[in-house]
Amino acid sequence: MDKIAFMFPGQGAQYIGMAKDFYEKEAAAEEIFQKAGQITGIDLPTLCFEEKDKLDITEYTQIAMVTAELAIYKVLEERGFKPDVTAGLSLGEYSAIVAAGAMRAEDAFAIVRRRGVYMQEAVPEGGAMSAVLGLECKVIEDVCETVEGMVSVANYNCPGQTVITGQADAVLRAGEMLKEKGAKRVIPLNVSGPFHSPMLAHVGERLAKDLEKIQLMDFSIPYVANLTADYVRSIEPVKELLKMQISSSVKWQQSVERMLADGVDTFVEIGPGKTLSGFVKKLSRDVCVVNIDKYEDLEKAVEVLKNV
Repeated sequence: MDKIAFMFPGQGAQYIGMAKDFYEKEAAAEEIFQKAGQITGIDLPTLCFEEKDKLDITEYTQIAMVTAELAIYKVLEERGFKPDVTAGLSLGEYSAIVAAGAMRAEDAFAIVRRRGVYMQEAVPEGGAMSAVLGLECKVIEDVCETVEGMVSVANYNCPGQTVITGQADAVLRAGEMLKEKGAKRVIPLNVSGPFHSPMLAHVGERLAKDLEKIQLMDFSIPYVANLTADYVRSIEPVKELLKMQISSSVKWQQSVERMLADGVDTFVEIGPGKTLSGFVKKLSRDVCVVNIDKYEDLEKAVEVLKNV
């Protein structure tokens, strides 16, 4: 049906130099970096292009990622390309909402900055995450329910790749049980806390107070929410979705399946890395998947989009 989805990656895809070539070559990208800096008081070019140690700290990672993503998106928008739907993995949901027309970039920068600080400050001790490979989601869910302690699914990424989160000892016990159930591998992740776990519910409550202060706008196109894996076309549920997202499972696989069912056949990943592109390819080999990370990727993507 020739439908286009723009996708935005989440925390973990960051690297030094992301979006630097866009910043140097495109005024629209430079303007986004300047806006983010004005709102947050952070020198975003220095953070994204030079400060490796800071870039991997949650309170800085999140604002850096959204800045880089929206810088690239704005360049693509200036080329005249619009998607039919947007989606973002975890943190990337903010970029998706901006690209869908419902949130000003300035408000996204302010909220994401606070989100990163709150998550950095509130990370509980004794939390952990592990990637589970080669096992059906239902088996993983069942094991999480039976293990003593707090452990749950953080991310449904794609078939055969699911992430669990929670108390470190519970995550460890669940991992051992999952290997017994036939998981090919259970890989502990190098993260600073149990993201997308009920252990962080209080962060969502704290963020909700900031979300209440911003004014959303009518969507120009829908986006697919992490929490529901369904289209969002009105602003009413957005703030609650963003609040709940912090402590709930990210239903990325289900989100892509929803878009596929709606006839989306071109997926464009905007931002650092190719993680989301890889997930989509695991779900369908019949769709076109492109990513825009480096400036050289832009013209390749433009050629593809011209023919959609």
